[in-house]
Amino acid sequence: MRLSLNKFGAVAGRAVAGCPLPAWARRLGLLGFLFFFVKGLLWLVVPALAGLWIAK
Repeated sequence: MRLSLNKFGAVAGRAVAGCPLPAWARRLGLLGFLFFFVKGLLWLVVPALAGLWIAK
């Protein structure tokens, strides 16, 4: 019996395991990333706008 790998490294004839996390956990991770991404952008934008407003 010979096993062959496809281009993704999975053994042919076997089901490829997906992400082990449930859908709600992936969604929670995405929402957490977006929250901190927007928060970080606001930390940059708000002081810049305040500086522009004070400089007028």
